Amino acid sequence: MSNNRVFGMAFAAIYPHYVAKVERKAAKTSRGVAELNQAICWLTGYDAAGLAAAIDDERTLAEFFAQAPAMNPNATLITGVICGVRVEQIEDPLMQQIRWLDKLVDEVAAGKKMESILRGN
Repeated sequence: MSNNRVFGMAFAAIYPHYVAKVERKAAKTSRGVAELNQAICWLTGYDAAGLAAAIDDERTLAEFFAQAPAMNPNATLITGVICGVRVEQIEDPLMQQIRWLDKLVDEVAAGKKMESILRGN
């Protein structure tokens, strides 16, 4: 799948997969949609209403990140491997933001402490 195709996907189409991943593991981790949304808002600067609007208006991933109120400056502290690629080594800024979000979703689903997920914030 080319980056252009991923960038054009609706955030509203991807968000339910994030929710499903977190809920599937919720019984073991005590994590839920509230923590998922907290992590998304931490990364992007959206508030709850802004996140809901992004889902409702079906903006693309490119638009979701371009319209993000304020990407968290500590996002650069997100490290690790997603799909066999180290997120800190991704050169395309938009793809890196998408993979940062994927990494946060994985951490919420795994039950990591929220303080750690939010990089101490």
